[in-house]
Amino acid sequence: MASSASGGVRSSTGTHRAERVLQQHIPPLSQGSFSSSLNLPSKSVNYGVRSKDRPSSSFSRRSVTPNSRSFSTQDDNDPVRVRVAVRLRPKNSEDLISDADFADCVELQPELKRLKLRKNNWSSESYKFDEVFTETASQKRVYEAVAKPVVEGVLNGYNGTVMAYGQTGTGKTYTVGRLGKDDAAERGIMVRAMEDIMANTSSISEIVEMSYLQLYMESIQDLLAPEKSNIPINEDPKTGEVSLPGTAVIQVQDLDHFEQLLQVGESNRHAANTKLNAESSRSHAILVVYVRRSIHEKIDGQGKMEKNDLPGDKGIPMVRKSKLLIVDLAGSERLDKSGSEGHLLEEAKFINLSLTSLGKCINALAENSPHIPIRDSKLTRLLRDSFGGSARTSLIITIGPSARHRAETTSTIMFGQRAMKIVNILKLKEEFDYESLCRKLETQVDHLTAEIDRQQKLRDIEKYNLEKKLIEYQNSFAEAEKDLVTRCEVLQKENAHLELEMKDILKELNLQKDHNKLAHDKITQLEMSLEHSMHQLENSTYQKVLADTTQMYEKKMVELIKQQEDDQAIFESAQEQLDEMKKLLHDYQKSIQEQEIKISTYQKALSDTALMYEKKIEELTKQLENEHDRFGGAEQQLKETKKLLSDHQNSVQVQEETVELKKMIKEISELHQSTRNELQSVKANYDDLFQEKEKISEELQAARQRLLSEEKQRKAIENELIKLKNVAPENDDLEDKKSHINETHDKGSSVFGTTMSLQKSSPLREKLSGQRATIAKICEEVGLQKILQLLTSEETEVQIQVVKVVANLAAEDINQEKIVEEGGLDALLMLLQASEHPTILRVASGAIANLAMNEMNQGLIMSRGGARLLATIASKTDDSQTLRMVAGALANLCGNERLHMMLKEDGGIRALVGMVGCGNIDVMAQVARGMANFAKCESRGIIQGHRKGRSLLIEDGALEWLISNSNITSASARRHVELALCHLAQNEDNVRDFITTGGVEELIRISIESSREDIRSLAKKILKTSSAFQSHHGAE
Repeated sequence: MASSASGGVRSSTGTHRAERVLQQHIPPLSQGSFSSSLNLPSKSVNYGVRSKDRPSSSFSRRSVTPNSRSFSTQDDNDPVRVRVAVRLRPKNSEDLISDADFADCVELQPELKRLKLRKNNWSSESYKFDEVFTETASQKRVYEAVAKPVVEGVLNGYNGTVMAYGQTGTGKTYTVGRLGKDDAAERGIMVRAMEDIMANTSSISEIVEMSYLQLYMESIQDLLAPEKSNIPINEDPKTGEVSLPGTAVIQVQDLDHFEQLLQVGESNRHAANTKLNAESSRSHAILVVYVRRSIHEKIDGQGKMEKNDLPGDKGIPMVRKSKLLIVDLAGSERLDKSGSEGHLLEEAKFINLSLTSLGKCINALAENSPHIPIRDSKLTRLLRDSFGGSARTSLIITIGPSARHRAETTSTIMFGQRAMKIVNILKLKEEFDYESLCRKLETQVDHLTAEIDRQQKLRDIEKYNLEKKLIEYQNSFAEAEKDLVTRCEVLQKENAHLELEMKDILKELNLQKDHNKLAHDKITQLEMSLEHSMHQLENSTYQKVLADTTQMYEKKMVELIKQQEDDQAIFESAQEQLDEMKKLLHDYQKSIQEQEIKISTYQKALSDTALMYEKKIEELTKQLENEHDRFGGAEQQLKETKKLLSDHQNSVQVQEETVELKKMIKEISELHQSTRNELQSVKANYDDLFQEKEKISEELQAARQRLLSEEKQRKAIENELIKLKNVAPENDDLEDKKSHINETHDKGSSVFGTTMSLQKSSPLREKLSGQRATIAKICEEVGLQKILQLLTSEETEVQIQVVKVVANLAAEDINQEKIVEEGGLDALLMLLQASEHPTILRVASGAIANLAMNEMNQGLIMSRGGARLLATIASKTDDSQTLRMVAGALANLCGNERLHMMLKEDGGIRALVGMVGCGNIDVMAQVARGMANFAKCESRGIIQGHRKGRSLLIEDGALEWLISNSNITSASARRHVELALCHLAQNEDNVRDFITTGGVEELIRISIESSREDIRSLAKKILKTSSAFQSHHGAE
């Protein structure tokens, strides 16, 4: 069965094929279901099987307003006699042999509508009927003469009954229930009546429904739902209407749908082989067709309305309800002729008993007896409206030509003669169609609600946009404010830099002032010494010295004048720098003024700072001018000062060289000492290393001995491995054959399709079973524990062959528990984590996929980080076969609802979605299967009420992939994608995602174009039950 089968009419018997046909072809009911005199209530059944809980009135599934009372007047009551026709069965081979020497006991006169029954060769009795059909009469002629007037009356609002009565084997079922699949001319009354009804009704405003019952051994059973048996009969004490609570009522879509339902019912009907009939019906079959038609003309508030004291509401529509009963009675039989024994004997007793009760009622009605024994049988209770009631009734009696059955033929003819005396009073049943009015009002309310929702959504969107714009404005304002603060900080830093530069200039000026003061003192001393020398000019011995000194001073004066000019140039350059600084300061003032427009708080501080700097610069300028005036008298002092400075520098240089030599000598001595220390430490390390070398040599000797013993063990293991290689299967993908066979089994659309696919795969199964038997035998000889230990071998080839054996063992359910108990699951997970060989990863993933088919193993795999390992492998490898194995394992884990949250946390769902990028159709099929399993579990959890919220698949982006790949070429992958979409759509929290991503359009396409009838029906049901989907589709 497909993984998405969501209910329907199920049979408790072994007729699985009939059950599937019923599930695939029963469509959903419309909301305006109705009740009639034969109501069939039960709890609601999927696929359109309607239920009713009250015998006399019903409630619409959505409406809270009950149906109005039916009303009629005496003018609508027309007395009509029961019409009876007789049909003669052609002779069969048995009649030709047994009656070869005898004349027929029946002579027909169809032109006179008479029948002669011969008692012997010289006497006969004549009987007149409404219609007489010979053995050559066609099915169409029988229908038009017998049943078509009744069907026309049903279409006009009157109840009708068509019933076949006669001995077993005379053609009742052929006349009434023949499907005529091979030859349309052989169609019986049931199919032709439904064809006329469907041709004269509209599927939009008019409803045609049906029920199919059988009365078997005084037990009423539903042929469309075989599990419903022993259905009780309820009668309304006021109206006398009969109802069968629990019977399925199905809305008929078209003639093909009706034929399929009829075939399902016939397959569930009891039949047996007797001496008189190879397929003798052992139950009475009753087909009930309900017709509900709207009346378009308005009530004028008078006439019927006034007579029934009903309100003259002209806006309420009217509806006519009628029903058609087509009854195929089981044939009466004599036990000595039919040869019934055992259970067949019991069935025959009940058949004859019910027919006897029917005959008594017919006799009583024909004789106008005051007491009618209706309650003697369930058959008479069901047909109380057909004989002496308000229905138009046509009876066709079937007889055989053989003289051997003259007594049965006579009884059948007398039954028809008595039935012709019964008169029924036809009644037209009209009701106020409160259900239609309520549906219209509900539709208007739905439209208004949808409009309100749309307006609310627009308001929410507008509010969201305004809030978004407000946030953007706030962010831009914050950024602008941040920029202003940053610019202010930059200006503050520049101001601080200017202050530092000003301090440096002031410091230089102070130093220059000190030098000028020293020069001034020196000049004063020179003047004093000059005056002293002038006093000594008189001395002739000093005249020459004085001349030389004067010449020297004149040279010094020239040099001082040049130096003064240089200082003047330096001062001028300093003055230019000050001008540039003023200019820069002026520019900064302009920028500050521009910033004052935006930030008023900084205006006063910046202006005060600028003024303060200007004052300081002016003061500094004045100080520089004053100091320049003092430079003139400092020329000689500066020269001497330079000389003294040069002498001092020479002495200082010698001292510095001496200090450097001392430092070098000290560093050399320290280096020598450190070298001696290192040499001693190297000697100590050499001694330690020599001791360690001796220890290592001893350990090497012991390791050699261990290696020799391990080499012997390895050779023994290799011998065992050679045995495994000789019998191990060569196919790397053998570990996946079990899931492949299961998928092949799931693809069968019916029991016969599944049987054929299993027959085709039988050679593969035989091959697999032979290989697995050989592996199981080796496992018993060697031991599973030893095989699992080989998974830790250091040789890659050994690991490959061993993991293949383990994968094939895991393909059998009987080995899975033992593998897990022996630590095989842990060994496989460790192998996945440690190995990077593509073959090992592929086969190990396939083994875990086989183990993941067991629910208990699924929990162990998840608890030990298996899903995380599989997701890691999927992200690392590009091999399509490895990805197929990983996807199969994750797909099996997705079938466990308790593991869904762990799968999401471990990255399993994200890995599934990511693997579709490889483009391999087999990988995509496994991914689609996993998503279908996941969505099915979520849907089941929501229906059961223990799960709520948006689907985890949608959170990881699976919905977009499902929608874009719903038309994938692989039939299996497409089926899983369609199932996943249908199950996700059942969650109301996923509706918004479906609307925004185009999922509604895909659901509509699936409901029309899907190759599977059950998927189409599920999609139609979802679209019909979801108001959000309907409003979205209507808006488009």
